[in-house]
Amino acid sequence: MLTRLKANSEGKLAKQICRVVLDQFDKQYSKELGESWNTVRDVLISPSLWQYAILFNRFNYPLELEKDLHLRGYHPILQGSLPYYPKSMKCYLSRTPDRMPSERHQPGNLKRYYLLNAASLLPVLALELSDGETVLDLCAAPGGKSVALLQCAYPGYLLCNEYDSLRVRWLRQTLESFIPQSLTNAIKVSELDGREMGAAQPEVFDKVLVDAPCSNDRSWLFSSDSQKAACRIHQRNNLPVLQVELLRSAIKALRPGGLLVYSTCTLSKAENQDVISEILTSNSTIMPVDISAIARTCSQDFTFAPTGQQCSLLVIPEKGKAWGPMFVAKLKKSHEYRKMAMWILSQNRVSLPLELEL
Repeated sequence: MLTRLKANSEGKLAKQICRVVLDQFDKQYSKELGESWNTVRDVLISPSLWQYAILFNRFNYPLELEKDLHLRGYHPILQGSLPYYPKSMKCYLSRTPDRMPSERHQPGNLKRYYLLNAASLLPVLALELSDGETVLDLCAAPGGKSVALLQCAYPGYLLCNEYDSLRVRWLRQTLESFIPQSLTNAIKVSELDGREMGAAQPEVFDKVLVDAPCSNDRSWLFSSDSQKAACRIHQRNNLPVLQVELLRSAIKALRPGGLLVYSTCTLSKAENQDVISEILTSNSTIMPVDISAIARTCSQDFTFAPTGQQCSLLVIPEKGKAWGPMFVAKLKKSHEYRKMAMWILSQNRVSLPLELEL
């Protein structure tokens, strides 16, 4: 196994950093992050420093592996840090850049664990899932966060949506690898353009996760085609428009009183704080939810950069805590929205404006 791991690591190290992307990131992030960018940069361009958390599958719990990880110095992440951390979720990590081999997909056999960036759990945990809720994962592929959602609670209904047809196949295989047949009736995969979900299923969901398409900093830095990378950089300014449209659709799909979590794996302020600011200033039905306590209680495992928003967090990687980038924002749909809409209807004087349509 060590030989295979070493080969995998060397393979990653052999990848070439894309200079077009790095130059753009240097220009942008040195302004946005200041001196912190130098530390973050060192980790992002050095795959040998990257870390991988091990999320256990509660539907095929690996007891022997758990004992082995304890002996090797792994520790459970976040447990006891958050009041709403579910006991059913177990995720282990090491302080060193150790990586377990990924398990192969075998039809009919459930995998025991999922490898992920530990910061990816924060948006899932921020949803505060409970059994029986209706949940939407709007941009679900490759499926890691959907798997994590199911480690937290048994939803009454989970809709995993993915618009990209190739990524849908990946999503379906991930779910098949981790979820028992007994739960399949409560889980559906759809292929709708996320911008149309709100109109298709208005006010259906208790909780919505929007893990939006973004300028994925880690993967973009190792783009193999410099021309495609340059095109990506050029088109990057279009991403916030898409992200705002996805959030507006998600808000329509969310019931009054429901929670929405927005996340990306980029450091870009335009795709993070600016998107949330646009939503908060343009939609009176949405309220920010303070999640600053997460940064205070989880600082042992994660490094956070200031966002200027109490409703959002930005995890930045550093050596020994090489998690992120991961931006997380938490929003709530107001009950007052429905009360106001019903009052307008009861007056029977004017038709509802579009933003108040039931």
